[in-house]
Amino acid sequence: MKRLIEGYRAFKSGRWPEERAHYEELAHKGQSPEYLIIACSDSRADPATIFHARPGELFVVRNVAGIVPPFESDSGHRGTSAALAFAVMALKVSNIVVLGHAQCGGVAAALDGKLAAGVPFLSAWIGLLEPALEHSAHIHDHAKRHEAMERDCIRLSLENLMTFPFVAERVRAGLLKLDGARFGIADGRLEILDKASDAFVTVE
Repeated sequence: MKRLIEGYRAFKSGRWPEERAHYEELAHKGQSPEYLIIACSDSRADPATIFHARPGELFVVRNVAGIVPPFESDSGHRGTSAALAFAVMALKVSNIVVLGHAQCGGVAAALDGKLAAGVPFLSAWIGLLEPALEHSAHIHDHAKRHEAMERDCIRLSLENLMTFPFVAERVRAGLLKLDGARFGIADGRLEILDKASDAFVTVE
């Protein structure tokens, strides 16, 4: 905890005084974020840092590889689906962004099952990426396939979002937009999925 306490003290003496009134407003009025960001748990790809967001601006869901699972109606414990439902139905976000990133360990585990061996729950979770894995099977260069899969995983999650009735209903009504993006850890480049061309375009 030592490093975290040091970080808190730096926050309390630096950013907190600047943001105090904003935090007090959020405490009294509650949160009303415009964006839901579904991102990977990777410590190098923090959405609030990448998008330079203020407190209360982003509702963030993070999991291994930033996967949106398909809609399922059983009573299982579904953390990502529950957070998605809360963001859309209770907070009424107007934009969902699936944020992938370069050098994704979840994608690496999907490509090489040995990386998930012995890690409880991981193989089943990564198994959700099977359609993306199949889509890139024709690419024989490992690095190029890894990069292609990172983008395909974003596309797959966007497709899966539309299997949730409360998402599809709002999208069709023009109340909700879905977007995909990929962040380059080494170069800081952000790519946005262009829906018309289905290609990722770098933000200049």
